[in-house]
Amino acid sequence: MGRGVDCVSPPRLTKGGPAIDRVVLSFCFLSLCLLVGQLIRSNVRWTQRLLLPASVLGGLIGLVVIQVVQRNAPGAAPFMEAATAGWSRLPGFLINIVFATLFLGVAIPPLKKVWQWAGPQLAFGQVVAWGQYAVGLGLTLLVLTKVFGIPPMFGVLIPIGFEGGHGTAAGLAPVFADKGWPEGADLALASATIGVVLGVSIGMALVNWAARKNYSKGAAEELADTGKRGDGIVPKSQRKSAGLLTFSNDSVETLAIHVSVVAVAILIGYGLKIGLAGLELTWLRNPDRAILGSFPLFPLAMVGGVIVQKLFDRFDRRDVLDHGLMQRLQGLALDFLIVAALATLKIEAIVSNFAPFAILMVVGISWNVWCVVFLARRMLPDYWFERSIAEFGQSTGVTATGLLLLRVADPKLETTAVDAFGYKQLLHEPFMGGGLWTSTVVPLLYIYRGNPWPIWWITLGAIAVWLFVRFVIFRKAWAPGAAQP
Repeated sequence: MGRGVDCVSPPRLTKGGPAIDRVVLSFCFLSLCLLVGQLIRSNVRWTQRLLLPASVLGGLIGLVVIQVVQRNAPGAAPFMEAATAGWSRLPGFLINIVFATLFLGVAIPPLKKVWQWAGPQLAFGQVVAWGQYAVGLGLTLLVLTKVFGIPPMFGVLIPIGFEGGHGTAAGLAPVFADKGWPEGADLALASATIGVVLGVSIGMALVNWAARKNYSKGAAEELADTGKRGDGIVPKSQRKSAGLLTFSNDSVETLAIHVSVVAVAILIGYGLKIGLAGLELTWLRNPDRAILGSFPLFPLAMVGGVIVQKLFDRFDRRDVLDHGLMQRLQGLALDFLIVAALATLKIEAIVSNFAPFAILMVVGISWNVWCVVFLARRMLPDYWFERSIAEFGQSTGVTATGLLLLRVADPKLETTAVDAFGYKQLLHEPFMGGGLWTSTVVPLLYIYRGNPWPIWWITLGAIAVWLFVRFVIFRKAWAPGAAQP
């Protein structure tokens, strides 16, 4: 018989010792950061009160470790480089999974039904989102560019970070770099982090205000229990299934099929990107004015997901796609995306732009608060606070933040807010918060960098259109307590 072969090969040796396996080390260090983030969330009280996600905490821990090593232990640079290998490119890939899974596994209702049910909510959400562009660009073009000499693209940091979140900010990093302003990605990530923190902290302050003013009947009783939980661990008695096994294990692993379907959605999006970019170059006489060549993939991956889901709606009679599993894949991608993106953030970009960045953040959060306190009761037909606090959470952080604040304001889900908010996402997400407009505005600002004012006027025009939708098309929106369409 021949000589046996060891199952595990010994480490490869170099002159300096064993070679560093960059793939293993990078994955393990990334996972360790996330675990440490959850450990902090489970044991540090103030992180629970702020409801900070473990991914944000883990990303900040990774950022601190990297910065400390780079500044104080230059000899450890090769090890740290291996431990973070590929991190800077990881968010740009994972964001495609996040957006591709948005509508997979759930039947997409007719647009007419969505429009009837969520029209006023959609109009309010669009005004909040477009207002972030209008306020940010207006302040930047009128004041910040003249005082600090920053580019017009600085003005979209509010909506990219607040409305879009970490995923959108990371996904647009290649676009910022392609358009000559790579530090824009770092500032957008910082904006997203500030948005998450302020979204929860100021959001909870608004819920307390609404409880005192009796604007939200469910908020007062819920606030009494808020400080007693928040460690991020679901009690055993309340744990739910992570998803359904729709395939037999002797045939194929269900999760593998769901991952493959997501890949097909991304592939369709990639085909759309290549096709649209080719058509644009054929049509345009001046390639320098092309937009789609630098257009990110992730919004088109979302379109690919819609196409795939429509095909399953048409031909799949056995409902083999499970939305719960798609949500788990989305959450997995988003958590690792945030850790990698925050840990590789360049502090220098924030420090060198601190004054204009701080001004922009104050103005951005002020706009969102004004929308809740003043605008919401005039645009939303019923339960205006519950509806608007959900929008506030989404427009400063992520959809989960909005749902969390809504759950505090409406703990028993007795209002129409959760349904209106959910239906509204179907028409809101494809365009704002990482959708088609969010991905288009940076290339547009680069093309029209000599005169960016038309883009600002577009944002004002969009606000006017959605105000028209609310107060003209939906002028007879249902009254509080009336039957819903």
